[in-house]
Amino acid sequence: MRVELAYREASATPLAVGEGEVARLAELVLAGEGVERPCELSLLVVDDDEMAALNAELRGVDAPTDVISVELERPDEDPLSSEPCLLGDLVLDPALIARQAEEFRTTPADETRLLVVHGILHLLGYDHEDPEDRARMEAIQGPLVETATEGRIKPFALASHGEGERA
Repeated sequence: MRVELAYREASATPLAVGEGEVARLAELVLAGEGVERPCELSLLVVDDDEMAALNAELRGVDAPTDVISVELERPDEDPLSSEPCLLGDLVLDPALIARQAEEFRTTPADETRLLVVHGILHLLGYDHEDPEDRARMEAIQGPLVETATEGRIKPFALASHGEGERA
């Protein structure tokens, strides 16, 4: 399984991890979910103003957020297809992520890793709107984030990240 990444940066603040790292994280999540079909992922890096505008348009929330996931196609919709799955769009706000990293006493790179994992799980249909869905998503996300951050963010520490606040 491979991930083809379409990357576009529209922010003065660079993302704390490179394109290769984002692709590796996507492959980690997809492999963890048993996805074998190749996937295409679009990554857009924006500033607070653009993120606030997207958040208002897509979610009805007039404020920036750290990550927005826009699902296009799930790999399990046609698992035998040899065509790449058009997984969706992941939008990240590195300035807000850097502020959060300070608040949560982590690094911008590890906070970005957490959000990439979180966002891709959303693209695969996971959600955290109700307690049952949240528990299911956290059970999958925790070990992936621990692996992605080489143990620097433990599954139990994710509760401090306000998971209900994420996109």
